[in-house]
Amino acid sequence: MKAMILAAGLGTRLRPLTDTRPKALVEINDRTLLEITITRLRTFGVTEAIINVHHFAQMVVQYLKSKNNFNMRLEISREDDQLLDTGGGLKKAAWFFLQDSARSNFTAKDEPFLLHNVDVISAIDLTAMLQFHKENRALATLAVQSRETSRPLLFNEQLQLCGRPVKGHSFTPSPKGPLPQSKQPSPLRPLAFSGIHIISPRLLPQLTETGPFSIINSYLRLAAQGEKILAFRHDNSYWRDLGKPADLTQAALDLQ
Repeated sequence: MKAMILAAGLGTRLRPLTDTRPKALVEINDRTLLEITITRLRTFGVTEAIINVHHFAQMVVQYLKSKNNFNMRLEISREDDQLLDTGGGLKKAAWFFLQDSARSNFTAKDEPFLLHNVDVISAIDLTAMLQFHKENRALATLAVQSRETSRPLLFNEQLQLCGRPVKGHSFTPSPKGPLPQSKQPSPLRPLAFSGIHIISPRLLPQLTETGPFSIINSYLRLAAQGEKILAFRHDNSYWRDLGKPADLTQAALDLQ
């Protein structure tokens, strides 16, 4: 299985740690966030991954070289000129997930891949998440929890992405424009996205946005067109965002 690790961000919330290094090389218990993520993905069965880089990019390249790429096939997607955000970063790296189908009769659209933020740590059952994705023939499956968040997404009872709150009101995207939540056939549930996706390569040609853009905006657009963008709930699984130094301290205790 293939994966992409999102590691290009500036890590501003982790300053001053990221004043001299990329956030991917910030450490917890003497292990970098990048090592923790790669090890986790290897355990899941990922054998090839692409990592996007920007802030102190060469430090990441040298680090991987010093670790012999953790005995995996690891590629680098450089975003030297500008940060491309999640959607733009994935679009730039699309070749990595489509190249096998170009070389042979292999049908890339049948082989999902994992998209994982470098600054989250979790015990989510990725095997169960992949099975859920395949059984439902989803275009993308998002790991979500019921927790406080400033950027919730709205899902219906079938776990289909339906929208997100806008200025205090819940709206659902549709080809004819947003519909108020009051007009939906079933109540919508706000859930917090956990920064881990399983994606069908069928999504990649449908990323029609250009420049830097959020993958969430693409998901909302595609959901409005009837594509299956589903939630995989992991309410009882450990998860932590590593956006602030205090989060690193707590994660170090948790890992012990």
